[in-house]
Amino acid sequence: MKLRKEALREVSFPVGGIGAGCIGVAGNGRLIDWEIFNHAGKGLLNGCSHFAVRAERNGRVEAARILNGDLLSDFSGEHEGRDAVFRGFGWGPDIGTLCGLPHFRECECNGEFPAAEFSFADPSFPGLAKLTAWSPFVPGESDLASMPVALFEITLENTADTMYDYTCVGVLGNPWNNPEADNRIVHENGLTTLLLGNHLGEDSFDYGELALTTDAECISFQEYWFRGRWRDALEVYWNDLNAPGMFRNRNYSSRTGVSACDSGALAGHFTLAPGERRSVRFLISWYLPNRRNTWAPPSDKELHDSGLKENRWKNYYTRLCSGAQDAARRFFPAWQENREKVFLFRRALHESSIPEASLQGAAANLAVLISPTCLRLEDGTLWGWEGVGPEQGSCPGTCQHVWNYAQALPLLFPDLERSIRESHAKYGFDEKGSWQFRLRLPPGIKARAAWMRSCVDGTYGELMKIYREWKISGDTQWLNSIWFAVRRAIEYAWSPENADRWDPERTGVISGRQHHTLDMELFGPSGWLNGHYLGALKAASEMAPYCGDSEFGTLCTELFEKGRNWSEEHLFNGEYYGQNADIHDQALLQPFLQGKETPENNPYWDAEHGQIKYQIAGGCHIDAHLGQWYASLYGIGTIFDPERIRTSLRSIYRYNFRPSMREVANTWRTFALNDESGCLICVWPEGRERPLIPLPYNSETMTGFEWAAAAHLVMVGETEKGETMARAIRARYDGVHRNPWNEIECGSNYARSMAAYAMLQAYSGFCYDMVRGMIGFHPVLSGDFRCFWSLGAVWGTYERSAGGQTIRILYGSGNFSAFRLAAASAAKNGEAIAGALDGGEWKPEKAFHLQAGDCLVFS
Repeated sequence: MKLRKEALREVSFPVGGIGAGCIGVAGNGRLIDWEIFNHAGKGLLNGCSHFAVRAERNGRVEAARILNGDLLSDFSGEHEGRDAVFRGFGWGPDIGTLCGLPHFRECECNGEFPAAEFSFADPSFPGLAKLTAWSPFVPGESDLASMPVALFEITLENTADTMYDYTCVGVLGNPWNNPEADNRIVHENGLTTLLLGNHLGEDSFDYGELALTTDAECISFQEYWFRGRWRDALEVYWNDLNAPGMFRNRNYSSRTGVSACDSGALAGHFTLAPGERRSVRFLISWYLPNRRNTWAPPSDKELHDSGLKENRWKNYYTRLCSGAQDAARRFFPAWQENREKVFLFRRALHESSIPEASLQGAAANLAVLISPTCLRLEDGTLWGWEGVGPEQGSCPGTCQHVWNYAQALPLLFPDLERSIRESHAKYGFDEKGSWQFRLRLPPGIKARAAWMRSCVDGTYGELMKIYREWKISGDTQWLNSIWFAVRRAIEYAWSPENADRWDPERTGVISGRQHHTLDMELFGPSGWLNGHYLGALKAASEMAPYCGDSEFGTLCTELFEKGRNWSEEHLFNGEYYGQNADIHDQALLQPFLQGKETPENNPYWDAEHGQIKYQIAGGCHIDAHLGQWYASLYGIGTIFDPERIRTSLRSIYRYNFRPSMREVANTWRTFALNDESGCLICVWPEGRERPLIPLPYNSETMTGFEWAAAAHLVMVGETEKGETMARAIRARYDGVHRNPWNEIECGSNYARSMAAYAMLQAYSGFCYDMVRGMIGFHPVLSGDFRCFWSLGAVWGTYERSAGGQTIRILYGSGNFSAFRLAAASAAKNGEAIAGALDGGEWKPEKAFHLQAGDCLVFS
């Protein structure tokens, strides 16, 4: 997406690695949001770190510019804490913005994750400048994508009619102020690295390194900016930048008396004739290996009971490199190869012909994966917050019912998604058999019943994801290794240990006390939560025979049939699937009283109004059939009546979607306002019962929920309604008011927003079952169509035109034996393949192998 002028205001485009941290590039090209220090850092600057360019001719500097456009906000300074002195609001913009130094008049951002180009122009600068910022984000290569690096290329083009000497400069601040911290230049194998460190013990939680590396042939550097008082350092730097020729090095032997951030500079020099262009490559890398749980530290007893010695672990990237310089040393030799793979993925994804808003949402929200929301533990397991605040995570534990919605990771990096399944199965069950929906750290802390209760959507959404991971990988051995979790979670529904009495009579209907993603509990059946249970039962019935447990599979089938029949009879009200519960019946709460609770002081009973609080009752809920959405995406199949699902989705659009928020009385968090559009969580149509204190968050517009509903609408053929919802979301994240690469909910970089990736699957009809080597496509749009698809180990594009259907393998390889699409014949790389259409699938006579470069044409 191309952004200019005011649309650059809220931009922070992240570059970094999965679980490694990231650096944000502001809309005007500034380096902001330094989130590489093992915690979130919204608005965090690293001293005066920046890029700059210079043009000189005949030994005279004609122009020097900070490689930024205009600052667009906070002209009076940012609001900081009350202890801020001589900085913040009332003192003007932070010195780290460098907005007071000459910079470029014109700036444009073309952001297409995982890369963005920032183009700069100025009448007084003899040339055009471009900063390309990218991440090593290649589907199927989780190690490469997890490197602690951010990649930058500064490209200058001489638009003058005479030759110029140009300089590209990178400045990096040393964030550590301890006496041992230092800056030094290292030359090795054609690379020059400005290495900043604090030289604490490598076991220290504060130990760290930061580096700026280039492979430019002609370089100069300053290990240190000038040390002085006031703004001495910046005054001298600007003077040095405006002096012709090479930088003169500056070195200090100690940090005695130094309190400010020590910066260093690294420059690449070259000459361009008129019309020529050249790039200088810079790599910022970091290494802060040691982590600990600071938000909810485990007790010594909890550590002991889990077989752990201390509250600590290392970042996974410590297995990929031994330091910041080593990260650069390992990356640079394969820079071009990695770049080609990254940009191949980028083109394949962004050239998809699905509608623009949906494509934007699917691609932009991939940024969550390289944000501080995601950690990779020492063994490679991915662990996630729900989102992050300005300085720390928000809601820990790879929360099951939030990460349920996220559809990108399993298809792009299935090994990482499987690691989440494995960690939840290994550590998430408490001693009563309850599957807790948050995993604590450090790795290996085992769940305890006293911590929290299970949630229905989390538990049974988790089971459907196990089914999904099995179908993506085709790995039945893996399924068998985790089958115990499937059976244990389903049996917990009727277990005597389940104090919430979900399905004690084995009816196939969840009817007890049901915790869920809206942070309270439902009492009585609903299409929303019972749909999760039904989806899990149906998935388990198919998985069981592959795990030698056919008898249990038969039980699951029986429960599914009973539960589905009951749900169709009692939960569909003619317009949508709702909740079946008498909210005036205080007796519903009686079985679930805890401790000193009585019917009168129970937190759910509203005595004044004679109602059970926080219920749906007659409401139209955006997630009324979320379980069916998951089942459709993963190939589990039909849970509810398809025509009723379509009717229910139309009702959600009719009642919950609002073209304007002007008349919405929102008592919760505000994610859409004024004339912005959005889809509300729960609405009570006229004539339907609305509790006085209804479902939490009911009047909010949270993008993860909206994307799920929009994708489901598209999947049932309501493409215009689904795309209207998609446009409403992306209009709110337009760069003017909110960052296009950060859809918020309970904090920034919210995991649920990755539900947007399902828009690719919704429009393309992409399906998979690698247990039997099948992929398929059924686009919902007419005419020519093109779309990216991925199973991680193999990915490519699908195209449909008047001449037929084409599957191109761009990366990886796989064995295939069926293709779910309408075709009479097929050819691989121009050679006919023997096969035939069978039951809606084209099947070759023999399974065959496809690899990068192969092209399969169906006609």
